Amino acid sequence: MTGDWLNPEFVAPLLLEWYGREGRELPWRGTRDPYRVWLSEIMLQQTGVATVIPYYQRFLDRFPTVSDLAAAEADAVIELWAGLGYYSRARNLHAAARVVTTEHGGLFPEEVAELQALPGVGRSTAGAIRAIAFDRKGVILDGNVRRVLCRLLAVESDPRATAVEKELWRWAEALTPEERPHDYAQAIMDLGAVLCTPRRPDCGRCPLAGLCRAKALGLEAELPRRATKKAVPTRIQVALLLERDGCLLVRQRPFSGMLGGLWEFPAAEVGEGGDPSVMARRLLADLGLAGEPAEAGRVRHVYSHFKLDLRLYRAAVAAGFAIAEAAASRWLNAAELAELPLHGAHKKVLSDLIQSQPSTP
Repeated sequence: MTGDWLNPEFVAPLLLEWYGREGRELPWRGTRDPYRVWLSEIMLQQTGVATVIPYYQRFLDRFPTVSDLAAAEADAVIELWAGLGYYSRARNLHAAARVVTTEHGGLFPEEVAELQALPGVGRSTAGAIRAIAFDRKGVILDGNVRRVLCRLLAVESDPRATAVEKELWRWAEALTPEERPHDYAQAIMDLGAVLCTPRRPDCGRCPLAGLCRAKALGLEAELPRRATKKAVPTRIQVALLLERDGCLLVRQRPFSGMLGGLWEFPAAEVGEGGDPSVMARRLLADLGLAGEPAEAGRVRHVYSHFKLDLRLYRAAVAAGFAIAEAAASRWLNAAELAELPLHGAHKKVLSDLIQSQPSTP
């Protein structure tokens, strides 16, 4: 990956000229407010623009400044984030807002090292914030930029390999100009999002097509090489639908760990070779109840690193009967549950329950 034919001085002018004509109009464009830039960059990690836009606007309506976000309860942040996925981002967002408020006087730092010290801000995100918010040179290597560079340089090795990653960062640094870093950062991300897409790159409209080694070699559709996908394991869990006075019991997950702060029906993991019905009875007993919960169907849901096979069991609880509820537990009716930030699999459970209810004339 020598790139001997590629003069870095040629790339930025071509890219900036294209961006001036065809750059996207997005809600976070046209602002230099570091809070808004940071918020958009965190939301855009592993999430598409169309999905992010309504969440971004709702967050700003609720928390217009970093101080407002820092002062919020964690529950309120999780509630607004529900449905956006990768929930550690929401927890880091809240934590970073508090760091900015308490340690930086409410002002975002401009240096990459200080930005990277904020929870949830990696090297590329720090570079994007520095460039876009402060118009200072900031180097980016997110998914879009990585793809552009792999094609521009015809990288046929695994782009995530340590040596290749180091070389891609070197090239990202070399291509990033000192002048107009604000525009360049958005331009190169736009190029990957709009033209240099994962499938069917639109080379005919690409401002860098004449410099692209992959296009010259006819490899533009094959690069970057996709890593062989590992088999995704399936995990079996049980969930109890406990009914009392027209309400169902839900409880909040711990804020640390996967899906932290979201709500769910009482659930437990079924170990390898375990019997879901036995686990359902055990879970029922842990809540201080006896009996045989009735099977009520199943829900399947896919997470980033495993598939979930959720077995549902239903049981009735007598009115006024006290059960061993966790501190963060609530009995809620269907309308109240619909307003609660349930995580994906349990949201499907609620949707199925609502759809199965007979409509009233």
